[in-house]
Amino acid sequence: METAVLDLDLLRSFVSVVEAGGFTRAGARVHRTQSTVSQQIKRLEEDVGQQLLHRDGKDVRPTEAGERLLSYARRLLTLAEEARDVLRKPGGEGAIRLGIPEDFAAYRLPRLLGAFSRSHPGLRLDVRADQSKHLARDLERGELDLALYKREAGGKDAIAVWPERVHWVTSKSHPVDVNVPSVPLIGFPLGCLYRAGAIHALESAGRAWHTAYTSSNLAGIQAAVAAGMGLSILSEMSIQSEHRVLTAKEGFAPINKTELALMAAPDASPATLRLANRLAEFCDTVQTKAA
Repeated sequence: METAVLDLDLLRSFVSVVEAGGFTRAGARVHRTQSTVSQQIKRLEEDVGQQLLHRDGKDVRPTEAGERLLSYARRLLTLAEEARDVLRKPGGEGAIRLGIPEDFAAYRLPRLLGAFSRSHPGLRLDVRADQSKHLARDLERGELDLALYKREAGGKDAIAVWPERVHWVTSKSHPVDVNVPSVPLIGFPLGCLYRAGAIHALESAGRAWHTAYTSSNLAGIQAAVAAGMGLSILSEMSIQSEHRVLTAKEGFAPINKTELALMAAPDASPATLRLANRLAEFCDTVQTKAA
């Protein structure tokens, strides 16, 4: 039995359809018509002998086989781009200015970035961890090439998005009385999505609140929660063993109105897009575990 060779052009269209969520939007990304992209996906499905996409009107989502192929497709496309770049530019590869949120900076992402740097010795990687509002602003200004940041759910034009699940937390050893007249709130400075979400949730429930602790870095917020200074909302990866998650029965339901977005500058280099693919794979894994 002859084994089909995977066509990189077909794989590129497949990845674009999954990331864009539809054939028309994917066509715009790969500069092809909707019908051409649809035909490419049909050819790819014939090549692999599997249905790769569930089609529901204009929206599509990967089947189980499509999910399995997606990570391989991204890796194959990344390797192809690396090979082209090495042959085109045997010297230095330039620089990538990357912005990431603090909770990802403290998670396993630095290991991925370190491995990416080692595999691209001619590339200078400039990584900045910051609040999402600053990352979004600097990407728009052209001061970043690639950014992973939190935003309100339902945004447009991202390479990929992942719904976030954040929880109310208190100290495990020194829990705050959830029935206090005024809820002591711990959070980032004004402008933080989590802070705004926490205040909105409290005020919608008719609860009074006051600021107990404000910090511009995640470690300070985590420490203040562990010490029992107040309540905060944190992403699942930021919750520590010293914290206890509050429940809906206690009047503190999870807040699900934010998403993680991966955005690139319009003139992003091939190396930047390769890194974007690696970040997308990483976030797929992290958000699947959190679901």
